[in-house]
Amino acid sequence: MLLRHLPRDSAVARELHGEAAEWSVSDYLLATAVDQLAEANWMFATVNQDEHADALEYPVPVRRPGEVDTGVEDAGPGQTSEEGREMPDSTVLHRFFG
Repeated sequence: MLLRHLPRDSAVARELHGEAAEWSVSDYLLATAVDQLAEANWMFATVNQDEHADALEYPVPVRRPGEVDTGVEDAGPGQTSEEGREMPDSTVLHRFFG
């Protein structure tokens, strides 16, 4: 019973849950907001860049606790995300945002 009420950053919680014990729900929500903002900025910059410019690099998401770094970047334009959605390329973004 006493173990259940230990602080989130206690040694027992870190041993049981690893790095995730240090992240609260607010931390996960903030990381998601940062990822969405980076993606929106990437879309804006892609749509507004010169047509002959090189494609901009897709933003790398904030690493969450417990994720293993595989060295493979997340899906970018022209690739398929984990959810099965095709990521937009500059042509699709130009058509959408006009």
